[in-house]
Amino acid sequence: MTADTHLDTPMPLRVQRIEDVATGIRSFELVQPDGSSLPAFTPGSHVKVQAPNGALRKYSLCNDPSETHRYVVAVKREEHGRGGSLSMHNDLKVGDVLPTSVPENAFPLVEDSRGYLFIAGGIGVTPILSMIRSIGELAPAPWKLIYLTRSPEFAAFADELRQAGDARAVRIHHDHGDPAKAFDLWPLLEKPNSAHVYCCGPRPLMDAVRDMTGHWSPQYVHFESFNEGGSPKPDDKPFTVRLARTGVEFEVPVGKSILDSVREHGCAAPSSCESGTCGTCRTGLLEGTADHRDMVLLDDEMDRQIMICVSRAKSERLVPDL
Repeated sequence: MTADTHLDTPMPLRVQRIEDVATGIRSFELVQPDGSSLPAFTPGSHVKVQAPNGALRKYSLCNDPSETHRYVVAVKREEHGRGGSLSMHNDLKVGDVLPTSVPENAFPLVEDSRGYLFIAGGIGVTPILSMIRSIGELAPAPWKLIYLTRSPEFAAFADELRQAGDARAVRIHHDHGDPAKAFDLWPLLEKPNSAHVYCCGPRPLMDAVRDMTGHWSPQYVHFESFNEGGSPKPDDKPFTVRLARTGVEFEVPVGKSILDSVREHGCAAPSSCESGTCGTCRTGLLEGTADHRDMVLLDDEMDRQIMICVSRAKSERLVPDL
């Protein structure tokens, strides 16, 4: 199967290999059709792909950044998602062409850290896997991984992670859906230190880590998500946006972000992660009350700023400084 490329996904890459790496999680190896080298990437990077159904989705690269012949992404099957993951699982076959973007990085690894604490939940292990694979190429620094899943069958890349470090470095914990069996992160986060903390996973996990690291210096704590903040909620409603600099006014429907809407109306707003974690799309808010769904803004910033990639409106109209 071939596919037309999109402006955001200019590289038509061939699917070289597909592998089930856990229950409901499938990895895809992508290569240049002519066998040439791919653009380089750094640990924590992601690419956008155009799924066979036309949906644009972002996936973290989980292979070693030293590899220039392939990209590897892992996709969790979301039965009640927006359709992109289902199309990747159901429609994509070895030999198909997948339109793909050049890698971007909104979750970069600090290379001169004195240590690393990685906290991953479920499919959130993918960018961290790339980081762990690259650590051997950096100056030696101690690292520890806490990988949290519901049960062993949902733990992608578990064997490889265990081989990457000893039992003291890699802790894989399964709660079997019982909150009483949740892993206690507080002993690891109670006392700030010189290590950098990297957290990726479901929103409740990231919220918990954010709460537990409120007394840390922000430069030592890093988050990446998979657009959970931008996923529709049952009580979402349409609202109006008026661009302050042009006066253009339009409705933002349920299921579409402010960022996508402003771009459709001729405003080239910057972005990177599009999941509410990097801060690139931070925009001044001149009027209205935002429904904040990001991981970036502090409480005293929320009245006058908004992350337009994921946040919505509590009021009927917003006026961003665009």
